[in-house]
Amino acid sequence: MANESIFAGKKILVTGGTGSFGHYIVKELAYKNPEEIRIFSRDEKKQDDMRYEFREMNNLRFILGDVRNKDSLKVAAKNVDIVFHAAALKQVPGCEYNVYEAVLTNIVGGKNLVDVAIEEDVEKVIAVSTDKAVKPVNSMGMTKALQEKLMIWGNLNRNGSKTVFASVRYGNVVGSRGSVVPLLKKQIESGEPLTITDPDMTRFILTLNQAIKLVFKAAEEAVGGEVFVMKVPSIKIGDLAETMISHIPEHLKPQIRIIGIRPGEKVNEVLVSEEESYRTVDMGEYFCILPAMEIKAVKDKYDNWKRVTFSEYTSGNTDLYTNEQMRQLLEAEDWMPGIPRHIKLTRHPEETIEYPVSDRIGIAEEAVLL
Repeated sequence: MANESIFAGKKILVTGGTGSFGHYIVKELAYKNPEEIRIFSRDEKKQDDMRYEFREMNNLRFILGDVRNKDSLKVAAKNVDIVFHAAALKQVPGCEYNVYEAVLTNIVGGKNLVDVAIEEDVEKVIAVSTDKAVKPVNSMGMTKALQEKLMIWGNLNRNGSKTVFASVRYGNVVGSRGSVVPLLKKQIESGEPLTITDPDMTRFILTLNQAIKLVFKAAEEAVGGEVFVMKVPSIKIGDLAETMISHIPEHLKPQIRIIGIRPGEKVNEVLVSEEESYRTVDMGEYFCILPAMEIKAVKDKYDNWKRVTFSEYTSGNTDLYTNEQMRQLLEAEDWMPGIPRHIKLTRHPEETIEYPVSDRIGIAEEAVLL
């Protein structure tokens, strides 16, 4: 983790702070002695739940607001030292069907944060991005790619402010809201068939602890415009499904239904593109993608660093988790499902064939695969 001195005595703002990321970063920051942690989000109920969960922390403050509203964001950022920007619309299907909403939150919200951070002379802003921002084929990825560009642009338009803007980019966090692991766990425990898009589809996967480690590393190292990437293995979706049912007796083992790749999805995700590899440096556990535009602080720090030699870093060409490694990861994160008591079936009255209930409308459409 980053040195405690980076956060000790600081006022820290976490946008979108009532999600999985916000909960975990508050737990980690609690050990680093910040003066104040501000949780900024638009969900009153989640704030109330989180306030109760962390009721023994006397340096935690909750602020209702939306990154789309610059005025409320300005109130939240008053006298803040460091911002972790996690507020986003990040569900691929939701953004595909609500493109302008994704634009308002991910792009306009990002621009509002850049403006406010400069006005308030914030020290550092670390924005959370995604592998879907690389060579984007869906609305969520496109809007997050532009958010990354805004975090570079902010360093070129500071108007005398000292604010440093940078991003982190990662794949899928085990068990995060809307990802495949909670969905499969729910289907297995309720006796439903497992719905997956394509068994050969690969995805980068990491734990919440690794995600927080990455953003802390970015807060420690960033000088302006970088995108930090953690080196992590990937999984095959088919192997994940098989691993999650490997401990279930044969007579209770659910079937796996392949529903096909949906609009906006890739077979493999990319964390470092071919174009970016020419300006990417190896930092041991991490890659650091340098901005294409020249920023003096970046040139001063990284000019003599050796560039990577690969052409692209994708979930299809990185190391794959073995089924055993996957099982250990899921058990460690408490995401291995319990054994279902029965398999649900429904009978169509006009036929004698029994169909799983997921053949009816609902379950296949519910699948939100990474």
